[in-house]
Amino acid sequence: MNMTGTVERRSESLKAIRELVATRTQMLAIYAELAAQRPYFADEATTELVQSFCQALVDYTAEAHFRLYRHFENNNERRTPVAEVALRVYPQIADMTQAILDFNDRYDSEDSCRDISRLEADLSRVGEVLAERIELEDQLISALSKERR
Repeated sequence: MNMTGTVERRSESLKAIRELVATRTQMLAIYAELAAQRPYFADEATTELVQSFCQALVDYTAEAHFRLYRHFENNNERRTPVAEVALRVYPQIADMTQAILDFNDRYDSEDSCRDISRLEADLSRVGEVLAERIELEDQLISALSKERR
């Protein structure tokens, strides 16, 4: 690959990282707002906030997968240090996706938000998963950033 192609590819990965971090930040802001609402009541405001969080959670998960992880999943990474980090963290990140989808499936509709008796525990559990996932993502982002210098 010529130098122009390498610069374009790295520019694209930098853009993907920026978009992932922006989507992640938005999701975390809604998570914080929702966590601050305790105790939870099955009212319209809580339902709307839970559904907003579910949407942001799905957006973040999809953004990560389609803009960043698919690249590694398809073995398209040529930089050895980055590929090594991806090989180590991606399987763990993929496993965490199921917990995120389970939360979304439980709370993504107005009907499913009527029973919020488990919301505090479920939100805590998904928060732990997100914290671990973000730590792994940051390792990957760091590896990508180091390779750009």
